Amino acid sequence: MSESDLAEAAFMLTGTAAGLDARLQQAQRAVAAGDAMRGRSLAEGVAAETLPFPYRNDALLLVERLSGKAWLTRSVGVLLPLSGRYGTFGSLVRRGMELAVEEHNAKYPPVEFIFRDAGTEPEENARQVSLLANQDRVMVIAGPLTGAAAVAAATRAQQERVPLLALSQRDGIPETGEYIFRNSLTSQQQVRALVRYAVDAQGLHTFAVLAPENKLGLEMAELFSAAVQQAGGEIVARQSYAESATDFRRQIKLLKGENPDLPDVEVEIPRSGPDKGIKPPPVPLPFQAVFLPDEAARMALVTPQLAFYGIEGAQLLGSNAWNTPELAKSSGRFVEGAVFPDGFFRDSSYPLVRQFVNRYTKKYQEEPSILAAQGYDAAGILLSLLDRPDVRSREGLRIALSQLRNYPGVTGATSFAASGEAEKDLYLLQVKNGNIVQLD
Repeated sequence: MSESDLAEAAFMLTGTAAGLDARLQQAQRAVAAGDAMRGRSLAEGVAAETLPFPYRNDALLLVERLSGKAWLTRSVGVLLPLSGRYGTFGSLVRRGMELAVEEHNAKYPPVEFIFRDAGTEPEENARQVSLLANQDRVMVIAGPLTGAAAVAAATRAQQERVPLLALSQRDGIPETGEYIFRNSLTSQQQVRALVRYAVDAQGLHTFAVLAPENKLGLEMAELFSAAVQQAGGEIVARQSYAESATDFRRQIKLLKGENPDLPDVEVEIPRSGPDKGIKPPPVPLPFQAVFLPDEAARMALVTPQLAFYGIEGAQLLGSNAWNTPELAKSSGRFVEGAVFPDGFFRDSSYPLVRQFVNRYTKKYQEEPSILAAQGYDAAGILLSLLDRPDVRSREGLRIALSQLRNYPGVTGATSFAASGEAEKDLYLLQVKNGNIVQLD
């Protein structure tokens, strides 16, 4: 293509990726012809455009070569909902991040975190990705927190070829592309931790599942069932109940293999003979453990009925929604010995966690939540990589993230799988003497 044809294409295709490609080719030809000043001007214009463009990194490299200095800034862009319905959650993540930045910048060359209140709208989050990538020139982006926003942001970040560390639990986000990673507690992580504990550590092999009929409950029931089968265990029975249910007799009877349409038979205690006054032993259960992926408040209704209808002695397994003092207070002895995972345990004896909790509490006058802990670790991961001398570009940071192994975070040792999904050692917690304690 001649110079005039290339110039016409750049003009006629303004506002498109093809137009940017034409301008980049103009810049490269200008440099080859000895006009470095014009080449740099054209390349800087291409680099600053917010339109998704697959060859933007080529433009950035050309700018850096011609200017003799890095085009990217030592900064991290952060997309969070900081106002509106989800503003409280986003603010907790921000607090954790700001604590990590404060600690880092007191010891090492400073890194700037640029926070954007991007809300939850997909279009706005995608737009902010382009602005952070091309105007603020950040090395990497953290967030968003909510599902649809994270999907849109991940899609745009992949187009912009800027690494993005998502904080959303939405399925499929890391699979968007090689520039997309996720550091968040997921249902998959939880069931894997539970099954490893139950099957490998405790030698349990038969399970029942009793789940609420909502999206999260049914999702966790499916994932748990698949994980058990993969580990060589067996799902003996599985039942669900309406979210508004208060009577679980039918589901419990079915779990036990009994006919719920028959009247309950009262157990008779012998009034004479050698067994006088002795309650007969219960009928053996067809399973060793029951998985109950519902809120802690709901367990105050479910667990007493489990005992009343004869499910006693089975290991109760729950989700991170059980990690609240209200669990033992409302369910009492019926949840004694129950085990569940979580991504953060503020009462952990680990020195790293104790230091974080103390520093956070001193700074904000309240104890940290899991969201604050996730923000702290997400920031810590990125800061640790930005301090490495070999991480000078977005591509270098992407490679460093993909190779991260056992980062010592307060939400567990963290590595990234080939898919970009975080692999974590979750906390296993148990109700013991009415208190929640750490097992591992």
